[in-house]
Amino acid sequence: MNILSTPTPLGRYTLRNRLVMAPMTRSRADNDTGVPSPLAATYYRQRAGAGLIITEGTQPSAMGKGYVRTPGIHSAEQVQAWKEVTDAVHAQGGRIFLQLMHCGRISHPSLLPDQATPVAPSAIQPAGKVFTASGPQDLVMPRALMTAEIAGIIADYRLATRHALEAGFDGVELHAASGYLPEQFLSSGTNQRNDQYGGSLPNRARFILEVLAAMVAEAGGDLVGIKIAPEMNFNDIHDAAPQETYRYLVEQLSPLKLAYLHVAVYKTEFDYHGMLRPLFAGAYLQGGGLSRDSAAAALEEGRADAAVFGSLYLANPDLPQRFLQDAPLNTPDRDSFFSPGAQGYTDYPSLEQTA
Repeated sequence: MNILSTPTPLGRYTLRNRLVMAPMTRSRADNDTGVPSPLAATYYRQRAGAGLIITEGTQPSAMGKGYVRTPGIHSAEQVQAWKEVTDAVHAQGGRIFLQLMHCGRISHPSLLPDQATPVAPSAIQPAGKVFTASGPQDLVMPRALMTAEIAGIIADYRLATRHALEAGFDGVELHAASGYLPEQFLSSGTNQRNDQYGGSLPNRARFILEVLAAMVAEAGGDLVGIKIAPEMNFNDIHDAAPQETYRYLVEQLSPLKLAYLHVAVYKTEFDYHGMLRPLFAGAYLQGGGLSRDSAAAALEEGRADAAVFGSLYLANPDLPQRFLQDAPLNTPDRDSFFSPGAQGYTDYPSLEQTA
C-alpha cells in the first residue's frame, strides 16, 4: 500500500490517510453577506475522502475581508451555512478544519464595512491589485492599527474559533502566510511599529502567538493548526532574515501544543522543511507543488506526516482513489478558479463518472 493511503495522528484525531486538501479561495460566497454558497456543501462533500480538508480562507470579522465573494464566520447566518458543509463532510466520514484568514492591508474600501480603510501593522502601501465586485482595483494605503485596537482583533479570532466549533468544524487553522495580517506583523518589511508589536523579532512574532493562544484557549491546542509559507513573498511581503524569523516563530509554538504545523514552500533553495520539522512536536504538513511521488518520498523519508495538495484536489474530488490506482488526473481549469457558479467547482468528474 502507498504510504499516502495509511492513517496518521493529527491532534485529537487519527486521519484515515495522509492526503490533505489545501485551503483554496474559490470566491463562491455571497458577496454582501459572506454566507457560503449552497454549492459549498457539495464541493467539500465530494472531496471528503481526504484525510483532512482545510477550507478556503474565511474572515474572522467583516474587516478581515480581502477578496470578492469570500466567506466569513462572524454571523449566525454564516455559521448555519457552514454547518451544512460540516454535516455533509462528516456524513462521508471526513475531517474538516476551517482556515481563519484576515487579509489586513490586502483589501479595498469597497470590500469593507462603510468603505473603511484596510488595516495593517504599519501604513505601508502594498504594490498590486485586489479583486473586487467591480473588477481589479489598486491596493490602497492601509491605516496603521493603534496598539489598543489589537486586542479586539485577537478577540475576533477567538470568537471566530468558537463559531467554527459551533458550526461543527473539527478544528481551525490560522492563516499566517500569503502576506495577510499575521504575516504583515511578522515580517520586517511590513512592520515598522515601535510598540510591543514591532521592532524586535519577539515583538513582531507577538501578534501571531497571541492570536494562537486565544484560539487555543477557545478550542484546545489539539484542534488548532497554523499555516506558514517562508519566502513565498506573495502580496508584496518580504522579511530581512526569513530563516531566523521562521525558526524563532516555530520554536515559540511548543507551549501551545498545536495539532499541526502546515508549511508551504515555493521557489526557495533553502530547506525550510529540514530546519522546521525537528522543531515541532505535532503533525507536520508539507505543501507546495507536490506530486504523488514527491509526496510519498517526503513521507517515507520522515520529512512530513501528511502531504497537502491544492489545485490537484480542486480538479480531482476523488484524489486518494486516483493516487491509489495510479489513474489519470483531471486538469485544473484555471479560468474558473474564482468565478461564481458550479462550473469548475462541483462539476469535475470522478473516476466512476468518467467510466
